[in-house]
Amino acid sequence: MFAVEVRDHIMIAHSLPRPVFGPAQGMHGATFVVDAAFFTSDLDENGLAVDIGLASDVLKDVLAPLNYQNLDTLDIFAGKVTTTEFLAKHIFDGIADAIRSGRLGDGGARIRKLRVMLHESHTARGWFEADL
Repeated sequence: MFAVEVRDHIMIAHSLPRPVFGPAQGMHGATFVVDAAFFTSDLDENGLAVDIGLASDVLKDVLAPLNYQNLDTLDIFAGKVTTTEFLAKHIFDGIADAIRSGRLGDGGARIRKLRVMLHESHTARGWFEADL
């Protein structure tokens, strides 16, 4: 498999209101470094798996509605626990929709798998990946 991975970040506030989360039950902030990896079986005639510029644009656009937001107040997350893993799947779904709608150009048709990884610190990260 070939892969292209792009990176961006978001700054959010949220709470994780269940006892299992200990002190993270209260409101707190987080800066997530977000990596999106696009996997293809082959390269195009230019030697590309995916256009890095288009991939970067898609990631930035998917993250924009979350950046500098209190996730507890967003209707799309009502009743949800916005863990790192949950957010990785949410971002994955947004990128997958962009791929299906042609936002990655001709290269989007070659994408076989997508992985979205959120780094919540230098020691912890979570992700979601699946075949497309």
